[in-house]
Amino acid sequence: MAKVSAVNRDNKRRKLNKSLGGKRAKLKAVIANREAPMEERFAAVLKLAEMPRNSAKNRQRNRCALTGRPRGNFRKFNLCRIALRDLASRGELPGVTKSSW
Repeated sequence: MAKVSAVNRDNKRRKLNKSLGGKRAKLKAVIANREAPMEERFAAVLKLAEMPRNSAKNRQRNRCALTGRPRGNFRKFNLCRIALRDLASRGELPGVTKSSW
C-alpha cells in the first residue's frame, strides 16, 4: 500500500485539475494565439501564473486503483503490475489469461 498522504495529495490534484482545467486551457489558447495583442497575451500569462500549480495536468501521477502504487501501472486496467498479476491469476479480470508457450 502506498502512503495515504501521497494518494490524498494526488486526489487533490485531480480535483483541482477538474475544476480549473477549462480555465487553464482558455488562458493557454490566448497565450498561444500569435494574432492576439501582446498586452492581452501578457495578461493571460500573469493570470496563468497566479493559478495553483497543482491544477496542472502534468502534476498528476498514475496510481494503482487498488493499492495506490505509483510505479509499474498498466493504463488499460489502471492497476499496478502486482495487483494485475494477482487478479489475473485468480481469474477476476475477464479476457486476461496467463501466457504459456
